[in-house]
Amino acid sequence: MTAASSHNRPDIADLLAFYASVGVDEPLEDQPVNRFAEIVPKPMERAPTATPSGNTAAQQRSTTVSRPEAIDRANAPPVARAPSATVPDEAQAALARQLATTATTLDELRQHMAAFDGCNLKATAKNLVFADGNPEAAVMLVGEAPGRDEDIEGVPFVGRSGRLLDRMLAAIGLDRTSVYIANVIPWRPPGNRTPTPHETEICRPFIERQIELVNPKVLINLGGPSAKTLLNTSEGILRLRGNWRVHTTASGVAIPAMPTLHPAYLLRTPSHKKLAWRDLLEVKAKLRAIG
Repeated sequence: MTAASSHNRPDIADLLAFYASVGVDEPLEDQPVNRFAEIVPKPMERAPTATPSGNTAAQQRSTTVSRPEAIDRANAPPVARAPSATVPDEAQAALARQLATTATTLDELRQHMAAFDGCNLKATAKNLVFADGNPEAAVMLVGEAPGRDEDIEGVPFVGRSGRLLDRMLAAIGLDRTSVYIANVIPWRPPGNRTPTPHETEICRPFIERQIELVNPKVLINLGGPSAKTLLNTSEGILRLRGNWRVHTTASGVAIPAMPTLHPAYLLRTPSHKKLAWRDLLEVKAKLRAIG
């Protein structure tokens, strides 16, 4: 290798940083897997040729001993394979609706979600991120999906967004003992990508049942995806925020809902924190009015 080509080659730290930036930040197996070992080339077939004695080359090969590579292939240990993802379909969405309906408590719902394999996001996530806080609280907050920190700890909003959310709640006299926090999607999408509409629809029955079981006095939708999914609207969050909407449960209970800006958005656009502050003041006033 020339000095120039060696200089242009990225070092291992650059490669790891690139992999982490696109979401390849966690191994799926405890040991590395050599995928090339799964591909064993077949020997080339040759057309039989006549020999002076009248025997064909194929007949001559039949008298030879077995090839070493054939023996190695027979005795090779099985290759570990990564868990396969489930392709979402309507049957899985129907199963999610059935499981959510049969859950009579939050513990049952969590067990059903932990056993559910119908969403392909579960195959790459470390943990089910179910909820945090007080299930008897008057306020429930719902975000979109867990991030890397949430996936590792199995708790929603524990990274930078979570720390900002804690400060936002403290500003109106609330904390995690007086609110209940969950997400529309309970498994982290790889690389923090946006969940697909089909993934969202598969997970929707779980979060709707979770809201119904908690039965909060006020619902706060953190970000556009949560608001659009639970309020059945296509409006953007900047048009939705600050205006009271209603989330209606399957049993017909109407819960006042306040869409507001997601803490992750506020970290990127700090000038809009004043908008979120106004939304939180509306929530504080609503709680005072409800009693």
